[in-house]
Amino acid sequence: MSSSDDNKYILEDHNYGKNGVKILHLVRNGLVHIVKELEVSTRLTLSSQKDYLQGDNSDIIATDSQKNIVYLLAKKYGIKSPEDFGILLCNHFMSKYEHVLKVSIRVEELMWNRVNYGDHANVKLHNHAFVHTPMCTRSASVVLKKYEKYPVIISGIKNLRVLKTTKSSFVNFINDEYRTLPDADDRIFSTIVDCSWVYCSNPQIDYDKAWELVKYCVLNNFAGDLDQGIPSPSVQNTLYITEKDVLEKIQQISSIEMTLPNKHYVSVDFSKFKNLVRDDEQTVYLPMDKPSGVIYAKLDRKNITNKL
Repeated sequence: MSSSDDNKYILEDHNYGKNGVKILHLVRNGLVHIVKELEVSTRLTLSSQKDYLQGDNSDIIATDSQKNIVYLLAKKYGIKSPEDFGILLCNHFMSKYEHVLKVSIRVEELMWNRVNYGDHANVKLHNHAFVHTPMCTRSASVVLKKYEKYPVIISGIKNLRVLKTTKSSFVNFINDEYRTLPDADDRIFSTIVDCSWVYCSNPQIDYDKAWELVKYCVLNNFAGDLDQGIPSPSVQNTLYITEKDVLEKIQQISSIEMTLPNKHYVSVDFSKFKNLVRDDEQTVYLPMDKPSGVIYAKLDRKNITNKL
């Protein structure tokens, strides 16, 4: 292609980096050990485009070098939280290389909990043995642009699958010629929570505690009181009150969004087997993966301008 042909086009966006940099960071505080296992992805946007347009590699920070920087910064500074480590990486790339315009860091944490013994009233935690507890995935995304003072920090919870067997209903929706779904005064409610939230600029916050509090809000507004539970008139309402609760409890969060797909459990029809079993109570259900409904909403604070 000739140089004149290049004038017909514009390279609208570009970046490159390293995916799937896995790291286990271990801190030994005497007999008590602390582990953090992360998977980090880096993306850099450079000020020039000559690597794309002319095949000139002189500005490229090799993806292998980016991988090594992840390991070296973890070794030198440790890992407090996915968010803090993402901020550390962003600041390093931006300060080290003048020609970097934007740094995007994506971090996912593999969850390890300490092996524990005893009953709920007297739980004892093991000093150095852990069990993988994949209840959900913790994620963090940190993006820093050149000439901007603070990065945009987005944290998240992925694949948090929950189910409750009562206190959920869905009634009084549009009844037209397309409807076949009956009202449900009491049904199984199950979903897989996928949510993310954006922090205000330069939040003074403990990211670990904030993440745990968001997770608590999600579970508490889904499940409610341990004995009595909490009513859910719709997935939409449960989603909204959860997001509102997060914004009320954590002032440093400016925006939160959630996606809740329905994971349906359909009662098995035993009407043809009246001589074999009683069908007076629904006890056997068929899990249905597809098709499924999906509910989404994003809740912002008013007059917030900190957007990615």
